[in-house]
Amino acid sequence: MSLVIRLARAGTKKRPFYHIVVADSRAPRDGRFIERLGYFNPLLPKDKTERLKWDLEKAKVWIAKGAQPSDRVMRFLDAAGVMKRKPRNNPEKAIPRKERKARAEAAKAAAAGGSAPAAEGAAAS
Repeated sequence: MSLVIRLARAGTKKRPFYHIVVADSRAPRDGRFIERLGYFNPLLPKDKTERLKWDLEKAKVWIAKGAQPSDRVMRFLDAAGVMKRKPRNNPEKAIPRKERKARAEAAKAAAAGGSAPAAEGAAAS
């Protein structure tokens, strides 16, 4: 049985509230779970302590048993200093087309002229 630590959505329409649960990966997102570890309320400001409450010790125990955290739960673990989250792929398509062209031209100019364009840009600032 493959275990995951993930968020199960609760709350009403347009008012999300999530429970952090350990579940079988084949179970529905909001369905059957093994243990509830805490909750996450994304509507609260980031500086409030009530935004995220969960038992890190239980999470560590489940990870030791082989449970895989979801990406959002991995962010929580990274913020708590328990696990390190690998950087994700951020493709060039996400950058607007004009900026992408400007970056490509700047890179081409830098490659052709060495560090001279960078020095000119710094002197002009």
